[in-house]
Amino acid sequence: MSRSASLLVVSLLFAAACPAVSAPQFDLDLESGAVWSSKADVRIPNTGGTFFSLSKDLSASDPNAYFRGRLTWHPGARHDISLLYAPLEMDFSGQFNRPVRFAGTDFAAGAATNGAFRFDSYRLTYRYNFIQTEDCVFGMGITAKVRDAEVRLSQGGKTANDSSTGFVPLINYRLVWRFSKPFSLLSEGDALGAPQGHAVDASAALQWHATDRLSVRVGYRVLDGGADSDTVYTFSRFHYSLVGLNFSF
Repeated sequence: MSRSASLLVVSLLFAAACPAVSAPQFDLDLESGAVWSSKADVRIPNTGGTFFSLSKDLSASDPNAYFRGRLTWHPGARHDISLLYAPLEMDFSGQFNRPVRFAGTDFAAGAATNGAFRFDSYRLTYRYNFIQTEDCVFGMGITAKVRDAEVRLSQGGKTANDSSTGFVPLINYRLVWRFSKPFSLLSEGDALGAPQGHAVDASAALQWHATDRLSVRVGYRVLDGGADSDTVYTFSRFHYSLVGLNFSF
């Protein structure tokens, strides 16, 4: 490790260990772990396509690793503004037990088939903290979500895919209960429902506050949702085993 890199690491550790002179203005949150699917139902087009499940008709061999990152700005004592980047992609493989028509292409039964589900999410959130004490913080707000989604099937030399990018408004919440001085329970998420579908991304975790600026958490997250429109039918559910790190500065 170079001398400059060593100095940078030492400086970051020193900053995390020292108490803040003033309230931090930013939080950098990094999260990773394993993700697996219990539902990935598809019918595209909704009229004329074949209903199939990537997670049941095909299967994912192993849980996938994932990563997401969030930067939060605190412009005022009770105000949070954050940017989240949360990519997700999972591969499936197997054989259909019946012919499947997907995105205008026919796939045969009994032939080796590969599938992929991608759901990348970009979110801008504003939240107001109605309760903000030493032991409890609770806030609610709104999230502007841009999702970039794709379903893809490949068999032999043919491939078909359906991709879309769209905007989804969501309701955001965050609850932190510091039940013991070094520990807290954290639950946060975005969710909204409508007749055409719903979206839920929520987590619950046990958090250890190593210092006033650095915390580590372990927990569970669920991503659930989909849409039933004139053109597509897609509903999915993903489960996450998570480890997270939050640094305030």
